[in-house]
Amino acid sequence: MIEIIIWILIVALFILSFVGVIYPIIPSVLLIWIGFLLYQFGINGDELGFIFWTIMVIFTIILIVADIVANSYFVKKFGGSKWGERGAAIAVIIGSFVIPPFGIIIIPFVAVLIIEMLQKRTFQEAFKASIGSLLGFLSGTFAKVFVQIVMIILFIINIIF
Repeated sequence: MIEIIIWILIVALFILSFVGVIYPIIPSVLLIWIGFLLYQFGINGDELGFIFWTIMVIFTIILIVADIVANSYFVKKFGGSKWGERGAAIAVIIGSFVIPPFGIIIIPFVAVLIIEMLQKRTFQEAFKASIGSLLGFLSGTFAKVFVQIVMIILFIINIIF
């Protein structure tokens, strides 16, 4: 009975980790790790070995770095300033609570546009930086979803085989 409850919690945590894509305040990768740890300490402590844990640490680092690097890279590439980068990061969090799920796209776009305009950039330059913010967010989100799926699939493969 307890094993069934733990499995329900693991599945719920994995599903909730994808909600973190829309609400960045939810720590997606932490939820996945809690699911892994529930399995390790609540169901079978022998199945998830050193190689599994090492791969999960590597994927966790990739997940965090990809999210940060994608936003910075695209905002810079499209001519945005450091303030634009920072504003986009904050605006994603705020946007996740304002008109979700579209707020995570609209609010950072508008925020970067305003920040860049306040820094005396032309509308075209500010708009271009906003596009960079949008592309950074979308590519970071795609990478995040992909890596989370891979982590969960590797977990399932590890416990089945």
